[in-house]
Amino acid sequence: MKLSLHDVHLPMRHPFTIALGTTTVQHNLVVKLEHNEKVGYGEGASGHAWRKFTPESMRADLESVREVIEKFPFTTPTALWDHLHPLIGHNPFALCALDEAAHDLWGHMQGAPVWKLWGLDLNHLPPSDYTIGIDPIDKMVAKMKEFDGWPIYKIKLGTERDLEIVKELRRHTDAIFRIDANTAWTAEQTIALAPEMKALGVEFFEQPLPRDDWQGMRRVHSECVLPVMADESCQTPGDVAHCAGHFTGINIKLTKAGGLTPARRMIEEARSLGLKVMVGCMNESSIGISAIAQLLPLLDYVDMDGALLIAEDIADGVRLDKGVPVFPSSPGLGVTLRPGVLD
Repeated sequence: MKLSLHDVHLPMRHPFTIALGTTTVQHNLVVKLEHNEKVGYGEGASGHAWRKFTPESMRADLESVREVIEKFPFTTPTALWDHLHPLIGHNPFALCALDEAAHDLWGHMQGAPVWKLWGLDLNHLPPSDYTIGIDPIDKMVAKMKEFDGWPIYKIKLGTERDLEIVKELRRHTDAIFRIDANTAWTAEQTIALAPEMKALGVEFFEQPLPRDDWQGMRRVHSECVLPVMADESCQTPGDVAHCAGHFTGINIKLTKAGGLTPARRMIEEARSLGLKVMVGCMNESSIGISAIAQLLPLLDYVDMDGALLIAEDIADGVRLDKGVPVFPSSPGLGVTLRPGVLD
């Protein structure tokens, strides 16, 4: 195989603010794998809570195993992931980008979409939400109206006006709301807000408490009238079992988990524990979003709007039509890079 690494800088459609910070330009790394004239692409996305996982650190760790990758007798993405995990598992963001590229390459080598190679079908897929970042309330309303007609909106909270925000947004849509506080609340706040939030059409809360507040989450799980999904508390396969009894379900981020390979293992374990399963995105292009889409038949919920949050995409692939996933007919992840992206 031949490995190529490319930095991409993705200006956001609007400054994207969550409880952990604001992003105006997203800095990601695109991995390109080539083998026998077939090509695969993957993407690693940086994030506020993950300052050590930058495009530079992803590049450095992948360069450290370049020879291993390029000499590996590639057959399946899983075999490559299991071989590389002991070497660069400390950097799941880099491993994710490589694993996505390996799945895309594998699909092209086999001449079929990844979901089909996994034995799945596209008959019953959950719709995606569209995310409204924190802003003055009038701007949050305007951003929601910019993507009017979606069945679900994910609302970022963690302000002193959280309930007021939801009440105002509810005046402008009948859509389902999901609330993501990104660790900004306490157990008391979460439990107290839940009844009125439920009455306002909120489906569930996502990660209301700090990731290590397991005692608080056990109380929330017991007393909250809304379901609660883990995000920051469930990052890798080793976190899944601990979420049982503390959360209703888990939200898997491919970047944090290390790619599609561990994500599928997390889904299987979550199901065995009776947990609901969601996959979420970072701020990423249609490369990363198309990777998420391969898992859709296995999910209860999905948040795969990342490519819509950036000002200009760098690829075409699986897209969303008012939340409904639309798949291309091409193999692998279904990704086609736009001209000049990697020049």
